[in-house]
This record gives sequence, structure tokens and C-alpha cells, in this order.
Amino acid sequence: MKSWIKAGTAAAFVLGTGAGMVWAQSSGSPSSSPFSGWFGRDSNDGSPVDLDFQLHGGDDGLLPAIRQTSLLVSAQDEGRVTGQDMLAAARGDYARILGVLYDQGYYSGIIDITLDGVEAASIAPLDAPSTVRRVVVSVQPGPRFRYSRAEIAPVAPGTELPRDYRRGEIARTGDMKNAATSGVASWRDVGHAKAEVAETEIIADHATNLIDSRIRLAPGPELRFGQLTIRGHQRMDPRRLRKIAGFPEGERFDPEKLEDMRKRLRRSGVFSAITLTEADQIGPGNTLDVDLLVTEQKLRRLGAGFEYSNTDGLSLTGYWINRNLFRGGERLRVDASISDIGGDTGRDYSLGLRIDRPATITADTTGYVLAKVESLQEEDYDLKSGTFGLGFTWIPSDELTADIALQYRALRVDDDSGRTDFRLFALPALVTWDKRDEPTDAKRGYWLSGGITPFVGLQEETGSGAQVLAEGRAYYSFGADDRFTLAGRARLGTVVGPEIEETPRDYLFWSGGGGTVRGHSYESLGVEVIQGPDGPVKTGGMSIVTLTAETRIQVRERIGLALFADAGRVWEDSGWSGASGWQAGAGAGVRYQTPVGPLRFDIAAPVGGGDGDDGGVQVYIGLGQAF
Repeated sequence: MKSWIKAGTAAAFVLGTGAGMVWAQSSGSPSSSPFSGWFGRDSNDGSPVDLDFQLHGGDDGLLPAIRQTSLLVSAQDEGRVTGQDMLAAARGDYARILGVLYDQGYYSGIIDITLDGVEAASIAPLDAPSTVRRVVVSVQPGPRFRYSRAEIAPVAPGTELPRDYRRGEIARTGDMKNAATSGVASWRDVGHAKAEVAETEIIADHATNLIDSRIRLAPGPELRFGQLTIRGHQRMDPRRLRKIAGFPEGERFDPEKLEDMRKRLRRSGVFSAITLTEADQIGPGNTLDVDLLVTEQKLRRLGAGFEYSNTDGLSLTGYWINRNLFRGGERLRVDASISDIGGDTGRDYSLGLRIDRPATITADTTGYVLAKVESLQEEDYDLKSGTFGLGFTWIPSDELTADIALQYRALRVDDDSGRTDFRLFALPALVTWDKRDEPTDAKRGYWLSGGITPFVGLQEETGSGAQVLAEGRAYYSFGADDRFTLAGRARLGTVVGPEIEETPRDYLFWSGGGGTVRGHSYESLGVEVIQGPDGPVKTGGMSIVTLTAETRIQVRERIGLALFADAGRVWEDSGWSGASGWQAGAGAGVRYQTPVGPLRFDIAAPVGGGDGDDGGVQVYIGLGQAF
């Protein structure tokens, strides 16, 4: 590959995929330094350095860009102000400032950097001054250059070049580099894995202030995936490793398919490092071999979490994971939780076990088996349940996830109406579309989820029907560094088919608490329709709608504030009909950023609705945003 620039004055330029050159001139020489012989290498006395940037011409954004890239500014901010530090930073700033000028379309710039009046380029590194009091950076950008020609060829179908890489626009080196990068990437996207920049020619005409830019690409032949070699695995069965990776041997080369392999291997949870390397040479029949190097994570992992509410009490959760149970990437996870510790109702317990097997049926499908038992002691009922199920999770992309399972469930409910046993088969299905920028602390994007759980009762007390749920979340940020974030959530659900007394209690809907309406007690809003010996019995409703609006404000790097309002309504019949009740709450909170997500502290109070018995302030503490 060739890369050069022709110009009437000293200039520098870098372009392409790893090739180029930087070229500059300066007056004087190290041996002629006026400081030679008496500049020592002692530390500065700690006095601040007067750093002065002087820009003679150019647009308004040029000086901030120069200061942002300057090593002198960085050294001063970090307290590295010895003579040796200042000289090293100054010598490095020539190329950095020149790069900024070129990226802004200035190709006739003159840069002077003086340390106490002496040009930094004329000082030998071993003759650094012991102390520097004043540094002056003087930049004369000169006229701005525009394209007389902006040409790149040949380009692949569908190539999207930078919109400003065309005749008459400002000739920025960044646009030239992006054009070359886009050209190569587009050829690779259509199977030309060895595409590269063959030659670049950029001619600066200082008489007319024009740039003639020509980039020639070499696409190379269209290739197919060859063979996959794997290295680094220890406990992992290589046959299963290949299946999880889903290497598309024989298919047309596509870099996106290599990225899909990385994602599948990363989702398995077995590996801490994954490196895919394309072969340097083209194989027989225009094939390209790929080398996979993996590093396995520690086999086991232990974790825990917590959440606290002044009415619901303390909730503790813990899990234990074996990442490679049968040497095929199978993951065993055991979850346990205790909640309502010190709360208004009895303690709740749960214990679950789940085994996931990646690459079951297809490379993007994970099969799993689960078993879970739990005991809930709520204010209006006690529930004991057991669930056993088989299911599949399909993840075709980072955004889309689908899950379906077949479950057998047994539940026993004790409330004011007596004891009720439920036996049923269920077929829960859930689809999630996640377009958030950051799952644990989203600032932009949205999250959508829709699910349906058909169930068939196996005895007279259990009805048949389906629970339907849908939820949407949206995020929008604005201000400097996205300081302000507006977040909203809407959730609705209904049960169709059975009567309310024939419906498993955990398929019914309640409002109140940290997951629905903050400021009201947990599950404080339901309906009273089931008749017991002493009259109506309070239970969950057949339909629900909850709404949440939250404003998040980043006050400092790690500290944020939140203002929120929640509302919920529960209906006694399917399809959001029949008698209903509503409640609303509002409050504020503090967020503290940690490496695993924001630590959340919220205070909320009821502002309307409810049953009149859940007034007062509610406190919520947890890890992660509320949604």
C-alpha cells in the first residue's frame, strides 16, 4: 500500500489501514540548543506553569479542539510540571496539534511552542530545563482547504460514504479515513474478506487552497468460510464448543457471522476471553480459515443481593452457579431468597434450580429444565407452590429474546374463604425487544415485552384460560453528558377464561409496592369478590394497569437524584371491566453509581386512592434503577 501527500509546505498525513507517514521540519538542532550544558533534570519546585494558547485565525471550535488533545494541558491537570515533563509534552503536541488542523481542513498551519521563550523543537531531550515557568502555544492555521476531487473506487454495492467526502466540502482527514474504512468494511460485508486500501493520493494545492483526494481499493476475491480451529479449552468438550459457536463453514464470508459467534460463546457464560482470528492466507477454493482462542472462566460463582422497604422489610437473595456442569457448557444455577424480614406480614421463602444447555436444537436456542418451590405469607392469603418445567430460550440477536416452556404447577392457598388447591399445566410464552443503551442504567431507547400464559386446570377447583401481560419502557436523555433522563413505564395485564375463584392466585394482579406503585404498601390494592364465611375475601384482580414516570438527574459523576410518580388500577373482571380501585404515589430518591449498577434509595408517599390504610412514608433501597 502507498500513502503520500504532496504540498508546498511541511505537512503530515496518515491514512489507510495501518500505513502512512508523519513528516515535519523545525529550525535549529539539538546540538544548537541555547540551554545545552546547563539544563538539568531536577524536579520543578512545584510552582504552577503559565500555559498560554494563542490562535491566530480559524473557526470558533478550533481552539477547544486543540486544548482537548494537548498533552501540555493533560500534564498540567495531572500535576506533572517538571521541566522534563513539559518538554516531552510540548514535543508530542506538535504532531497532535497538526493532526487537529488537518482534521479541520487546515493544511498550511504554523505551530510554535516555546518554553520560557525557547522553541521546544530545538531542545534536545537530554537538555530539558529543570524548571519551566511559561509555555506559549502559538498556532496560525492558515486558510481552510476544500475538495477539488474526492474519489474512492471501486466501491461495493450499498457502500455508505461520509456525506462530507465530496467536491466542494471541507477537506478533513477524518472524512478521508472514514471513507477508506467504510469502503473496506462494505467489501468485507459482501464476502471480500481481504479487501484493503491499495493506494491513497492526497495533493494539497496551496495556491488555490484545494485538496485532490483519491483512494483506490483492492477488494480481492469473494471468499467462503473454511475450517475452524479451536484452542485454549480445558474442561469444555470441543464438539460442544463448536456447536455453541455455530461456525458457518462453507458459507459466504460475513464479518457479522463472526460477531454472532462471539455473542453465542459469551452468552454461554463459560468463557472469560474469546478471540477470533482470520487466517492471513486464502485457502484452497477461495476459503478463509478462522482460529478460535478461548479462556475459560472459573467453574463456580456465588452472588447475593438485597432490597429494603420500611413496610415490606428486608429481602435477601443469593445464587450459586456451576458454569460447565457436564463439560458441554451446561449451566446449573441455584437461587434462594428470603423476603419480608421484619415486614408487616410473615416471611416469604423460595428455592429454585435451573439447568441451561446452550445450542440445543440450534446455535441460538438454549434448552432448560427448572424446578422451584416457594412459600408466601401475605396479608390476605398464604400461598405454597411448586413448579417443574421444560423450556427453550431463543436469542437471534442482542435485542430480541423469545422464551416458551411447558410447566406443571401445584399450588395451595389459605385465605378467609378456606383452603384451595390448584393443579394445572401451563405454557408460558414471552417475547422481549430490548433497545436500551445500557440495561442496568438506561439513558436512551426503549424496552418492550409481551407474554401469554395459557393454562389448563387438572381438577374441579382450577379453571382454564390464559394470563396476558404487556409492558413498555422508554428513556430519553438531554443536557450536557445526558445529565437529565426522562423514563416512563406502562404495564397492563388481564386473565381471560376462568372465574376469579378458579384462577391460581399468583396469576391475579395486585398493586402497591416497589414494583408497581411506590408509596403504598406491598399488594395493598386488590378486589373483594370471593365470598367466605365472614363475607367478601380480598384477593388479586383479573386486570391491571400501572403507570410510572421518573426524572433522573446526574448531579455528580457518581451521585444522582430521581423524582417519580406511580399510579395503578385493578379491576375485578377480565378485559379491564367490572368494579375497580386505584392508587397513586410519588416521591424522590438518590442514586449512587457502583461498578455493578446504581445503588438506589427512594422515599415515597401515597397521593391518592388506595384503601386508606397505607398512608405514611415508604422507604425503598435496592441495587439498580427501579426499571
